[in-house]
Amino acid sequence: MPQEIDIHSLQTKGNWNILSGSWNRPFTSHPKKAPGTGELVIIGIDGKKPYMELGVISADGKKMVHKADLMFDRCTVCHEIGVTQRYNVIMNFPLIVDISQLVLGGQLMKFEKDGYARIGIMPRYGDANSIKWFEVNPCSVFHIINCFELNDEVVVRACEARQSVIPGPSSSINHFDKFSKWLKRETSSTNGDSHEFTKESTFSRVCEWRLNMKTGQVKEKKNIFGDEFVMEFPFINENISGFRNKFAYLQVVESTEVSGSGFSKFGGLIKVHYEEKKTFNMDEEDELIKAEYHMFPKNTFCSGASFVPKLGGIDEDDGWIITFTHNENENISQVCIIDAKKFTEEPVAIITLSSRVPYGFHGAFMPLTS
Repeated sequence: MPQEIDIHSLQTKGNWNILSGSWNRPFTSHPKKAPGTGELVIIGIDGKKPYMELGVISADGKKMVHKADLMFDRCTVCHEIGVTQRYNVIMNFPLIVDISQLVLGGQLMKFEKDGYARIGIMPRYGDANSIKWFEVNPCSVFHIINCFELNDEVVVRACEARQSVIPGPSSSINHFDKFSKWLKRETSSTNGDSHEFTKESTFSRVCEWRLNMKTGQVKEKKNIFGDEFVMEFPFINENISGFRNKFAYLQVVESTEVSGSGFSKFGGLIKVHYEEKKTFNMDEEDELIKAEYHMFPKNTFCSGASFVPKLGGIDEDDGWIITFTHNENENISQVCIIDAKKFTEEPVAIITLSSRVPYGFHGAFMPLTS
């Protein structure tokens, strides 16, 4: 359940009152502001029916103006929703919550690699019957980069992997030990698990789906700028959310390092140039796009990166990338500020913090109102 926080003191006020009585389930970590109206679009899952509901909250944050049961036949782990100018974008992928398995001593979540995967396009105030579903190849998606409308198509950009990194190896006696070895590439499979966990199958990269609303055709582009790095936690200039974006930014996995909890560390950032090509000697459908990298010093890792638009900025990338970093050699946490237009150059400012910021926290920028 979302908590209301005083932005000046950072003191927690309690549950967000708007949801009292109108929302009685978990709340997505990534709600989206609807382009044009400023309304907040949310989703929430539950282990029992209705498995997923969608809500639209008024732009002033005072009331729930629309809610719909999406009539799912399973509890799928849908971590994020997408929005365009007219539509909500719903991800129904085969990472599911199954309480019956937990009762029998199994894991609460499981990835059904042979299960179905589909993307739903729903009018902003629609219901389950108004959703147009597009079947896609089974995969795992936690985070959406952006969605937008282009002629007859809805374009969905996201981070995709063939299998889910969660719940991870299931047959290990020491779960985190085996998970860490796998991430460090000390083992290429789980040696007996029902799924093989490899870098190629579970590490996410940038992909794109083009969904034709008239013909029902799906065009998929996977790994659109090569195999050099693995990445996650995407973000963009939020002023472009729901519209066609030229740029996106992500955190880059440091392949040899894992945290104490067994998950990846991020040794740098990447800037994706969607409208610039990396290669020109291939068919148009297979061309790779340009990417720039900003890597941090050895044993320094980042988390919680976000984009802050420049006041009066004109271009989409007029702004700053702000991220937490932690130097493990010196045990120092800092805030690092990078000029998005000069992405590969040294940070324009580094602020040393008095306390540690743990890895994994998502970042958000909220300007103070006058």
